[in-house]
Amino acid sequence: MSVVLDDVLDRLHVVSLPMRVRFRGITTREVALIDGPSGWGEFGAFLEYDDAEAAHWLAAALDSAYRMPPPPLRMRIEVNATVPAVPAEQVPEIMARFPGARTAKVKVAEPGQSLDDDVSRVDAVRALVPTVRVDANGAWTVEQAVAAARALGPLEYLEQPCATVEELAQVRRQVDVPVAADESIRKAGDPLAVVRAGAADIAVLKVAPLGGISALLTIAGQIDIPVVVSSALDSAVGIATGLSAASALPELRHACGLGTGRLFVEDVAEPLAAVDGYLPVGPVTPDPARLQALAAPPQRRQWWIDRVKACYPLMS
Repeated sequence: MSVVLDDVLDRLHVVSLPMRVRFRGITTREVALIDGPSGWGEFGAFLEYDDAEAAHWLAAALDSAYRMPPPPLRMRIEVNATVPAVPAEQVPEIMARFPGARTAKVKVAEPGQSLDDDVSRVDAVRALVPTVRVDANGAWTVEQAVAAARALGPLEYLEQPCATVEELAQVRRQVDVPVAADESIRKAGDPLAVVRAGAADIAVLKVAPLGGISALLTIAGQIDIPVVVSSALDSAVGIATGLSAASALPELRHACGLGTGRLFVEDVAEPLAAVDGYLPVGPVTPDPARLQALAAPPQRRQWWIDRVKACYPLMS
C-alpha cells in the first residue's frame, strides 16, 4: 500500500478525549484521526512509545483509512466490561456503564496498590458478573503472579502477569489459571515467540500495535490458541476497527476487550450502545462538531504532525 505523506497530513485531525477515571496513568487520551478515502483511521500510539514502535500504529491507521475492511463473518461482537484500578466501592458505578456484560477485565498490580486492593476490587466485580479476567500489564514477578492467582479466586485468565515470555511460561507451569499474552505479542519483534515457547493459553491481539487488521488476521491464523481482540484505549474510530477485525476471525471463544469507549467522558462519535453485552459491527464516522470541540491545542496538533513525519519512513 503506497500512501503519500502530504495526503495523510492533509486528512489529519488531532483530538484530546477526557477520561472518566485514570487509566494507564492518564486522564486525557490524545489520538490523531485520518479521514481516508476508504474510511477513518486512528493513530494513537501512547506518548512514551518511540518512533519505531509507534510506526506500527501509524501503519494500522493508514490500513484503515486507505484500504477496505475484510468481509465480516458476524455482525455483533461480545465485549467485556473494563474496570480500572479503582477502589472496590467504585466498581458498581463502573460496571453500570457496561449494560449486559457477562465478562469483566479488571486492572490489577497498579503502582502504589496492594494485592489486598486487587482482591477487593475483583470480589466486587465478581459479585456483578459471572466471568472475571485480570490484567497486570506485566507488573508482577513470577512469585507475585503465582500468589495473586491463588488469592484472586476463579478467573477466566491472567493477562500478561509478568513482563517476559520466560516468566509467563514459569507462571503457566505453576498455576491452574489460563495465562493470556498481550505485551509479549504486540511489543515483540517476533509476535509468535510466546506461542512457540508454550507461554500462553490465549492471545490478546490489538489492531493498532500489530500494524492493522490484515496483520492481526495473519497472526491469528498462525497460532493455535484462542484469540481475544482488544482495544488500545481507542476512540470510537479505533473501536470500530477492532470490531471489524474481530468480525473477520473464523472463531471467537471469548468476549473481546472492545468496550473501552465507556471510559471516555466525550468521544468523536456517539458511543456504540451494547445490547445484551454485544456491540454492532460497522464503520464509524466522527461527528464534525465533536471533532471541533475536542480538537487538541495547536502545539499538540503540531506534535502529532511531527510524529507522523518521523514514523512514516519507519513503517515496514
